[in-house]
Amino acid sequence: MRIDIEDYNPEWKNSFSNIQKELNTILKSFNTKIEHIGSTSIEGLSAKPIIDILIGIEFESDLDGVVEHLLDNGYIYYQNYNLIMPYRRFFVKLKNTLSYGSIKNIITNDDDVMLPLKSHRNRLAHIHILQYNSKHWIRHIAFRDYLSSYPQIKEEYQKLKENLSKKEWIDGDDYNSAKEPFIKQKEYEAIKWFLQH
Repeated sequence: MRIDIEDYNPEWKNSFSNIQKELNTILKSFNTKIEHIGSTSIEGLSAKPIIDILIGIEFESDLDGVVEHLLDNGYIYYQNYNLIMPYRRFFVKLKNTLSYGSIKNIITNDDDVMLPLKSHRNRLAHIHILQYNSKHWIRHIAFRDYLSSYPQIKEEYQKLKENLSKKEWIDGDDYNSAKEPFIKQKEYEAIKWFLQH
């Protein structure tokens, strides 16, 4: 599969704002902090048109408590990722769930991923839930702010994504793995920079 990369779109900020309002209502009992992260949050950077949203909760012990609230509101829960990232809960929001008929709302293994979920064209948002101010929270925020503050680093990332978008990938995870060496290197720099500011 090819990964579609689009030019920066100011509407991505509006999409984030709308989903943020919805999430604040759904998770009002958890005292959340909600941030727009990923490439769609960085002005001028091309991206897959999927809004990455980071939700911070006060206590890691509340991670499983948010699951039912999001499932009840049409979010798809990728439970299979808990094994490799036990500190995070991950959800997908589809553009229009009603268009796809019966879709499993809990993904426990790769066999659960039905066609509408495999295609990134059907996804509106990726929701990442972490403990607020944990090291994983900080690395996401630091990387976003670092790219926004250093145009030359943003340009390097832009070129990498353009090159990778020309290749065929098994799935989105495969594509993300190809970006990982760059991201890991820049995250290290970003965290040092972030903690000094």
